[in-house]
Amino acid sequence: MFRFEHTIFLNLLAIIPVLIVLYWFFIRWKTRVALRLGEKQVISRLMPDISVFRSHFKFILVLLTIVVVLLALANPQVGSKIEKAQRKGVDLIIAIDVSNSMLAQDIQPSRIERARQSISRLIDELENDRIGIIVFAGKAYTQLPITTDYSAAKMMLGTVRPDMVPVQGTAIGQAIDMAMASFKDEKSGKAIIIITDGENHDEDAVEKAGEAADAGIKVYTIGMGLAEGSPIPVYKDGEIVGFKKDQSGETVITRLDETMLTKIAEAGDGIYVRASNTQAGLRRVFDEISKMEKTTFDTMNFSDYEDRFQYFIGLAVLLLAINFLLNERKSRWAEKISLFHPNRNQKK
Repeated sequence: MFRFEHTIFLNLLAIIPVLIVLYWFFIRWKTRVALRLGEKQVISRLMPDISVFRSHFKFILVLLTIVVVLLALANPQVGSKIEKAQRKGVDLIIAIDVSNSMLAQDIQPSRIERARQSISRLIDELENDRIGIIVFAGKAYTQLPITTDYSAAKMMLGTVRPDMVPVQGTAIGQAIDMAMASFKDEKSGKAIIIITDGENHDEDAVEKAGEAADAGIKVYTIGMGLAEGSPIPVYKDGEIVGFKKDQSGETVITRLDETMLTKIAEAGDGIYVRASNTQAGLRRVFDEISKMEKTTFDTMNFSDYEDRFQYFIGLAVLLLAINFLLNERKSRWAEKISLFHPNRNQKK
Protein backbone atom coordinates (compact mmCIF):
# COMPACT_ATOMS: atom_id res chain seq x y z
CA MET A 1 0.00 0.00 0.00
CA PHE A 2 1.27 3.47 -0.92
CA ARG A 3 0.53 6.66 1.01
CA PHE A 4 1.91 10.11 1.85
CA GLU A 5 2.58 10.68 5.55
CA HIS A 6 2.21 14.48 5.40
CA THR A 7 -0.34 15.26 2.69
CA ILE A 8 -0.47 18.94 3.66
CA PHE A 9 2.71 19.57 1.65
CA LEU A 10 0.98 18.32 -1.51
CA ASN A 11 -1.27 21.39 -1.34
CA LEU A 12 1.81 23.54 -2.02
CA LEU A 13 2.02 22.04 -5.52
CA ALA A 14 -0.54 24.70 -6.43
CA ILE A 15 2.40 27.13 -6.61
CA ILE A 16 3.65 25.48 -9.82
CA PRO A 17 1.07 26.99 -12.21
CA VAL A 18 1.58 30.37 -10.47
CA LEU A 19 5.32 30.21 -11.17
CA ILE A 20 4.66 29.26 -14.80
CA VAL A 21 2.41 32.30 -15.27
CA LEU A 22 4.97 34.59 -13.60
CA TYR A 23 7.72 33.20 -15.82
CA TRP A 24 5.59 33.81 -18.92
CA PHE A 25 5.07 37.46 -17.93
CA PHE A 26 8.80 37.78 -17.24
CA ILE A 27 9.68 36.46 -20.73
CA ARG A 28 7.21 38.86 -22.34
CA TRP A 29 8.66 41.80 -20.37
CA LYS A 30 12.20 40.76 -21.25
CA THR A 31 11.30 40.52 -24.94
CA ARG A 32 9.70 44.00 -24.97
CA VAL A 33 12.77 45.53 -23.32
CA ALA A 34 15.09 43.85 -25.83
CA LEU A 35 13.02 45.06 -28.81
CA ARG A 36 13.46 48.64 -27.64
CA LEU A 37 17.18 48.28 -28.40
CA GLY A 38 16.62 47.15 -31.97
CA GLU A 39 15.18 44.46 -34.21
CA LYS A 40 15.32 40.81 -33.24
CA GLN A 41 18.01 39.96 -35.80
CA VAL A 42 20.21 42.78 -34.51
CA ILE A 43 19.81 41.69 -30.90
CA SER A 44 20.70 38.10 -31.87
CA ARG A 45 23.94 39.32 -33.48
CA LEU A 46 24.79 41.48 -30.48
CA MET A 47 24.28 38.55 -28.07
CA PRO A 48 25.13 35.45 -30.10
CA ASP A 49 25.96 33.34 -27.03
CA ILE A 50 22.55 33.70 -25.34
CA SER A 51 20.46 30.50 -25.58
CA VAL A 52 16.71 30.91 -25.12
CA PHE A 53 16.27 27.15 -25.03
CA ARG A 54 18.70 26.80 -22.12
CA SER A 55 16.90 29.52 -20.16
CA HIS A 56 13.62 27.67 -20.56
CA PHE A 57 15.26 24.36 -19.71
CA LYS A 58 16.77 25.76 -16.50
CA PHE A 59 13.34 27.06 -15.47
CA ILE A 60 11.84 23.61 -16.06
CA LEU A 61 14.58 22.12 -13.87
CA VAL A 62 13.66 24.58 -11.11
CA LEU A 63 9.99 23.56 -11.32
CA LEU A 64 10.89 19.86 -11.21
CA THR A 65 13.14 20.47 -8.20
CA ILE A 66 10.30 22.20 -6.32
CA VAL A 67 7.91 19.35 -7.12
CA VAL A 68 10.39 16.69 -6.02
CA VAL A 69 11.22 18.55 -2.77
CA LEU A 70 7.51 18.87 -1.90
CA LEU A 71 7.03 15.17 -2.56
CA ALA A 72 9.95 14.43 -0.29
CA LEU A 73 8.47 16.61 2.46
CA ALA A 74 5.16 14.73 2.08
CA ASN A 75 7.20 11.58 2.76
CA PRO A 76 5.87 8.85 0.45
CA GLN A 77 5.60 5.54 2.28
CA VAL A 78 5.09 1.94 1.22
CA GLY A 79 3.29 -0.55 3.45
CA SER A 80 5.74 -3.27 4.39
CA LYS A 81 3.88 -5.38 6.93
CA ILE A 82 0.33 -6.69 6.77
CA GLU A 83 -1.41 -7.48 10.02
CA LYS A 84 -4.63 -9.44 10.38
CA ALA A 85 -7.08 -7.88 12.79
CA GLN A 86 -10.58 -8.57 14.01
CA ARG A 87 -13.33 -5.98 14.10
CA LYS A 88 -16.75 -6.18 15.66
CA GLY A 89 -19.38 -3.98 14.09
CA VAL A 90 -22.16 -3.63 11.55
CA ASP A 91 -22.30 -3.01 7.82
CA LEU A 92 -23.89 0.31 6.97
CA ILE A 93 -24.78 1.75 3.56
CA ILE A 94 -25.95 5.34 3.23
CA ALA A 95 -28.05 6.16 0.15
CA ILE A 96 -28.12 9.91 -0.54
CA ASP A 97 -30.67 11.61 -2.79
CA VAL A 98 -28.83 13.95 -5.18
CA SER A 99 -31.81 15.14 -7.23
CA ASN A 100 -32.23 18.88 -7.82
CA SER A 101 -34.91 19.12 -5.12
CA MET A 102 -32.18 18.51 -2.54
CA LEU A 103 -30.88 22.01 -3.33
CA ALA A 104 -33.92 23.50 -1.56
CA GLN A 105 -33.01 25.67 1.41
CA ASP A 106 -35.93 25.05 3.75
CA ILE A 107 -33.26 23.28 5.84
CA GLN A 108 -30.17 25.49 6.14
CA PRO A 109 -27.80 25.78 4.41
CA SER A 110 -29.55 23.34 2.04
CA ARG A 111 -30.98 19.83 2.19
CA ILE A 112 -27.98 18.26 0.45
CA GLU A 113 -25.40 20.23 2.43
CA ARG A 114 -27.04 19.41 5.77
CA ALA A 115 -27.08 15.73 4.79
CA ARG A 116 -23.37 15.81 3.93
CA GLN A 117 -22.48 17.54 7.20
CA SER A 118 -24.45 15.01 9.24
CA ILE A 119 -22.93 12.02 7.44
CA SER A 120 -19.45 13.44 7.99
CA ARG A 121 -20.10 13.69 11.74
CA LEU A 122 -21.48 10.15 11.72
CA ILE A 123 -18.32 8.82 10.03
CA ASP A 124 -16.25 10.49 12.76
CA GLU A 125 -18.08 8.37 15.35
CA LEU A 126 -17.63 5.04 13.56
CA GLU A 127 -15.06 2.67 15.02
CA ASN A 128 -15.37 -0.92 13.83
CA ASP A 129 -18.29 -0.59 11.43
CA ARG A 130 -18.04 -0.79 7.66
CA ILE A 131 -19.64 1.91 5.54
CA GLY A 132 -20.63 2.36 1.90
CA ILE A 133 -22.18 5.27 -0.02
CA ILE A 134 -24.76 5.17 -2.81
CA VAL A 135 -26.05 8.25 -4.63
CA PHE A 136 -29.33 8.30 -6.49
CA ALA A 137 -31.72 10.53 -8.39
CA GLY A 138 -33.49 9.01 -11.40
CA LYS A 139 -30.88 6.23 -11.23
CA ALA A 140 -28.68 4.88 -8.46
CA TYR A 141 -24.88 4.58 -8.49
CA THR A 142 -22.33 3.22 -6.04
CA GLN A 143 -20.16 6.10 -4.88
CA LEU A 144 -18.12 4.07 -2.38
CA PRO A 145 -18.09 0.27 -1.97
CA ILE A 146 -18.47 -0.89 1.61
CA THR A 147 -15.20 -0.34 3.46
CA THR A 148 -13.54 0.43 6.79
CA ASP A 149 -11.51 3.25 5.23
CA TYR A 150 -13.25 6.21 6.87
CA SER A 151 -10.90 8.77 5.31
CA ALA A 152 -11.88 7.50 1.85
CA ALA A 153 -15.53 7.70 2.88
CA LYS A 154 -15.18 11.37 3.85
CA MET A 155 -13.27 12.11 0.68
CA MET A 156 -15.95 10.54 -1.51
CA LEU A 157 -18.64 12.30 0.51
CA GLY A 158 -17.03 15.60 -0.47
CA THR A 159 -17.70 14.84 -4.15
CA VAL A 160 -21.44 14.29 -3.65
CA ARG A 161 -23.41 17.02 -5.42
CA PRO A 162 -26.81 17.32 -7.13
CA ASP A 163 -25.49 17.43 -10.71
CA MET A 164 -23.58 14.12 -10.51
CA VAL A 165 -26.58 12.03 -11.68
CA PRO A 166 -27.93 13.32 -15.02
CA VAL A 167 -31.31 11.56 -14.77
CA GLN A 168 -33.73 13.36 -12.45
CA GLY A 169 -36.16 11.57 -10.15
CA THR A 170 -35.96 9.69 -6.85
CA ALA A 171 -35.21 6.02 -7.50
CA ILE A 172 -35.38 4.83 -3.89
CA GLY A 173 -36.25 1.26 -4.87
CA GLN A 174 -33.23 1.00 -7.15
CA ALA A 175 -30.99 2.43 -4.40
CA ILE A 176 -32.25 -0.20 -1.93
CA ASP A 177 -31.73 -2.97 -4.49
CA MET A 178 -28.17 -1.78 -5.16
CA ALA A 179 -27.43 -1.52 -1.44
CA MET A 180 -28.58 -5.11 -0.82
CA ALA A 181 -26.26 -6.33 -3.59
CA SER A 182 -23.36 -4.32 -2.13
CA PHE A 183 -23.29 -6.02 1.26
CA LYS A 184 -20.68 -8.68 1.93
CA ASP A 185 -21.66 -12.32 2.40
CA GLU A 186 -20.80 -12.30 6.11
CA LYS A 187 -23.73 -12.66 8.47
CA SER A 188 -23.11 -9.30 10.07
CA GLY A 189 -25.69 -6.74 11.12
CA LYS A 190 -26.71 -4.77 8.03
CA ALA A 191 -28.56 -1.49 7.70
CA ILE A 192 -29.48 0.95 4.95
CA ILE A 193 -30.02 4.65 5.67
CA ILE A 194 -31.93 6.51 2.96
CA ILE A 195 -31.59 10.29 3.06
CA THR A 196 -34.10 11.96 0.72
CA ASP A 197 -37.04 14.32 0.43
CA GLY A 198 -39.07 11.42 -0.98
CA GLU A 199 -40.44 13.26 -4.00
CA ASN A 200 -41.02 11.49 -7.33
CA HIS A 201 -40.39 8.09 -5.74
CA ASP A 202 -40.60 4.93 -7.82
CA GLU A 203 -43.48 2.57 -7.12
CA ASP A 204 -41.44 -0.42 -5.88
CA ALA A 205 -39.64 1.40 -3.04
CA VAL A 206 -41.88 -0.10 -0.31
CA GLU A 207 -41.64 -3.56 -1.90
CA LYS A 208 -37.83 -3.38 -2.06
CA ALA A 209 -37.69 -2.30 1.59
CA GLY A 210 -39.75 -5.37 2.49
CA GLU A 211 -37.32 -7.59 0.55
CA ALA A 212 -34.42 -6.06 2.48
CA ALA A 213 -36.16 -6.74 5.81
CA ASP A 214 -36.74 -10.37 4.77
CA ALA A 215 -33.00 -10.64 4.11
CA GLY A 216 -32.19 -9.33 7.60
CA ILE A 217 -31.33 -5.82 6.43
CA LYS A 218 -32.97 -2.93 8.25
CA VAL A 219 -34.00 0.12 6.22
CA TYR A 220 -34.10 3.55 7.87
CA THR A 221 -35.35 6.72 6.19
CA ILE A 222 -34.50 10.33 6.95
CA GLY A 223 -36.72 13.01 5.41
CA MET A 224 -34.83 16.12 4.33
CA GLY A 225 -37.15 19.11 4.11
CA LEU A 226 -40.12 20.75 5.75
CA ALA A 227 -43.79 19.98 5.16
CA GLU A 228 -44.55 23.45 3.78
CA GLY A 229 -41.92 22.95 1.09
CA SER A 230 -39.48 25.30 -0.61
CA PRO A 231 -38.57 26.48 -4.14
CA ILE A 232 -35.60 24.90 -5.91
CA PRO A 233 -32.83 27.46 -6.52
CA VAL A 234 -31.10 27.69 -9.88
CA TYR A 235 -27.38 28.42 -9.74
CA LYS A 236 -25.00 30.08 -12.19
CA ASP A 237 -21.31 30.52 -11.37
CA GLY A 238 -22.08 29.65 -7.75
CA GLU A 239 -24.77 32.32 -7.35
CA ILE A 240 -28.54 31.89 -7.16
CA VAL A 241 -30.05 33.46 -10.29
CA GLY A 242 -33.65 32.34 -9.77
CA PHE A 243 -35.85 29.39 -8.97
CA LYS A 244 -36.91 26.38 -10.99
CA LYS A 245 -40.21 26.83 -12.87
CA ASP A 246 -42.58 24.39 -14.50
CA GLN A 247 -43.80 24.51 -18.13
CA SER A 248 -46.50 27.04 -17.24
CA GLY A 249 -43.94 29.39 -15.70
CA GLU A 250 -44.94 28.74 -12.10
CA THR A 251 -42.26 28.33 -9.45
CA VAL A 252 -41.81 24.67 -8.48
CA ILE A 253 -42.26 23.96 -4.77
CA THR A 254 -40.63 20.78 -3.50
CA ARG A 255 -42.33 19.20 -0.48
CA LEU A 256 -41.31 16.41 1.83
CA ASP A 257 -43.28 13.16 1.28
CA GLU A 258 -43.37 11.86 4.85
CA THR A 259 -46.13 9.35 4.18
CA MET A 260 -44.09 7.39 1.67
CA LEU A 261 -40.88 7.54 3.71
CA THR A 262 -42.75 6.24 6.75
CA LYS A 263 -44.11 3.31 4.73
CA ILE A 264 -40.62 2.48 3.44
CA ALA A 265 -39.16 2.49 6.96
CA GLU A 266 -41.99 0.34 8.33
CA ALA A 267 -41.61 -2.18 5.50
CA GLY A 268 -37.85 -2.23 6.12
CA ASP A 269 -38.25 -2.87 9.87
CA GLY A 270 -36.60 0.46 10.59
CA ILE A 271 -37.71 3.91 11.66
CA TYR A 272 -38.44 7.20 9.92
CA VAL A 273 -36.99 10.48 11.20
CA ARG A 274 -37.63 13.94 9.80
CA ALA A 275 -34.72 16.33 9.65
CA SER A 276 -35.08 19.95 10.74
CA ASN A 277 -32.94 23.04 11.09
CA THR A 278 -31.87 21.92 14.56
CA GLN A 279 -31.13 18.22 13.94
CA ALA A 280 -30.66 16.05 10.85
CA GLY A 281 -32.03 12.79 12.27
CA LEU A 282 -28.89 10.73 11.88
CA ARG A 283 -28.23 10.69 15.63
CA ARG A 284 -31.49 8.91 16.41
CA VAL A 285 -30.99 6.48 13.54
CA PHE A 286 -27.41 5.75 14.58
CA ASP A 287 -28.56 5.11 18.14
CA GLU A 288 -30.96 2.49 16.76
CA ILE A 289 -28.24 0.93 14.61
CA SER A 290 -25.85 0.76 17.60
CA LYS A 291 -28.36 -1.56 19.29
CA MET A 292 -28.01 -4.09 16.48
CA GLU A 293 -26.04 -7.24 17.10
CA LYS A 294 -22.38 -6.73 16.26
CA THR A 295 -20.56 -9.34 14.19
CA THR A 296 -16.85 -10.09 14.32
CA PHE A 297 -15.07 -10.05 10.97
CA ASP A 298 -11.45 -10.12 9.85
CA THR A 299 -9.66 -7.25 8.18
CA MET A 300 -6.16 -6.83 6.77
CA ASN A 301 -4.25 -3.72 7.79
CA PHE A 302 -0.77 -2.38 7.07
CA SER A 303 0.93 -1.94 10.43
CA ASP A 304 4.40 -0.81 9.26
CA TYR A 305 5.41 1.63 6.53
CA GLU A 306 8.81 2.27 5.01
CA ASP A 307 9.84 5.84 4.12
CA ARG A 308 10.75 6.65 0.54
CA PHE A 309 11.55 10.38 0.87
CA GLN A 310 15.28 9.75 0.49
CA TYR A 311 14.89 8.86 -3.19
CA PHE A 312 13.20 12.19 -3.85
CA ILE A 313 15.90 14.06 -1.91
CA GLY A 314 18.54 12.39 -4.09
CA LEU A 315 16.66 13.33 -7.25
CA ALA A 316 16.31 16.93 -6.04
CA VAL A 317 20.08 17.15 -5.43
CA LEU A 318 20.75 15.78 -8.93
CA LEU A 319 18.40 18.33 -10.51
CA LEU A 320 20.05 21.16 -8.56
CA ALA A 321 23.50 20.00 -9.71
CA ILE A 322 22.41 19.90 -13.35
CA ASN A 323 20.87 23.36 -13.01
CA PHE A 324 24.05 24.72 -11.41
CA LEU A 325 26.37 23.28 -14.06
CA LEU A 326 24.17 24.24 -17.01
CA ASN A 327 25.11 27.67 -18.37
CA GLU A 328 22.55 29.85 -20.11
CA ARG A 329 25.15 30.73 -22.75
CA LYS A 330 25.68 28.53 -25.78
CA SER A 331 28.57 26.10 -25.61
CA ARG A 332 31.47 26.84 -27.94
CA TRP A 333 32.21 23.16 -28.65
CA ALA A 334 28.52 22.45 -29.21
CA GLU A 335 28.39 25.18 -31.84
CA LYS A 336 31.07 23.33 -33.83
CA ILE A 337 28.82 20.26 -34.07
CA SER A 338 25.84 20.82 -36.34
CA LEU A 339 23.65 17.89 -37.27
CA PHE A 340 21.21 20.02 -39.23
CA HIS A 341 23.66 22.28 -41.11
CA PRO A 342 26.42 19.97 -42.40
CA ASN A 343 27.88 22.68 -44.60
CA ARG A 344 29.08 24.50 -41.50
CA ASN A 345 31.47 21.64 -40.74
CA GLN A 346 33.04 21.73 -44.20
CA LYS A 347 36.22 23.66 -44.71
CA LYS A 348 35.90 26.68 -46.92
